[in-house]
Amino acid sequence: MIVTYDCHTARKYKNNKKTSYVENIFNEFPIFEEIVVKQMKVYKNIPALIEKTGAIKRKGLKIGFIPTMGALHKGHLSLINCSQIDNPVTVVSIFVNPTQFNNPVDLQKYPRELDNDIALLDTILNQNDLVFTPDEKTIYPKPDNRIFNFGTLDKTMEGKHRPGHFNGVAQAVSRLFSIIKPDKAYFGAKDFQQVAIIKNLIKQLNLPVEIISCPIIRESDGLALSSRNKLLSTEQRKAAAEISSVLFQALEYSTGHSVIETKNMVIRTVNSNPLLNVEYFEIVDPETFLPVSKWDEIPECRGCIAVIVGKVRLIDNIKLSVR
Repeated sequence: MIVTYDCHTARKYKNNKKTSYVENIFNEFPIFEEIVVKQMKVYKNIPALIEKTGAIKRKGLKIGFIPTMGALHKGHLSLINCSQIDNPVTVVSIFVNPTQFNNPVDLQKYPRELDNDIALLDTILNQNDLVFTPDEKTIYPKPDNRIFNFGTLDKTMEGKHRPGHFNGVAQAVSRLFSIIKPDKAYFGAKDFQQVAIIKNLIKQLNLPVEIISCPIIRESDGLALSSRNKLLSTEQRKAAAEISSVLFQALEYSTGHSVIETKNMVIRTVNSNPLLNVEYFEIVDPETFLPVSKWDEIPECRGCIAVIVGKVRLIDNIKLSVR
């Protein structure tokens, strides 16, 4: 059964309720399998979505997929734009995946703005495009105990500082791939290590999905777009722009200095701002994600950083090539 979504009513509803308008429709009226928002269609349950994507596949149409955790921004929209160029049908999922959070407080504080996200998607998605908004029980009807082996890819940086994070990502993404069966999936290069994990996952599971890495989208002051940016205070937001500024400095600095000197410069400079605290800055081989000690070891390196800003954790990266 189908119901039409009214963005104006959703905004009024949001002012008076803790749950989103979309969630309320699906929860109070489980008979509804599809919500139509102007032209795009929103699904919460797997059977209705599979029926729709199956019909699309039978027509010989390709599906592009963007998995998100909501709190959408221009970075997400750029992924959608890439998919729409490549594919006649784009599917966007909004699911805050609990298994990839090693910190329960981080999970609790992660921004959830489903009605705003639907309204934003309504400005960019087309007639054939779909949105999937499952809850935890839908994705994990029973506990997912799978453990993936990513070799060296998850032993440094994000994998080291967020134990279990990438295994949780792999659980959710593989589940979404099995439901949606996309031809291509789009991820932002800000999560550079995650993209490598997903590509490895595809090989492990032998899935016919092409993984597309799209460029980092930045604010005018250079800060990489992130849903977590919304959690920053005005003062913290201003300070956070120094992260990318220092990375860009490292690009030039590295041409005349060693790997360790470049690492020390970045950490020292970022930490000189009392609002910023570097969790790690590593210069790594983009294939193995192991640290490099000399520039001439490989033709291209990647400088990856995680910084704590108040109680918010931000990541960024830059390509470094010194020959």
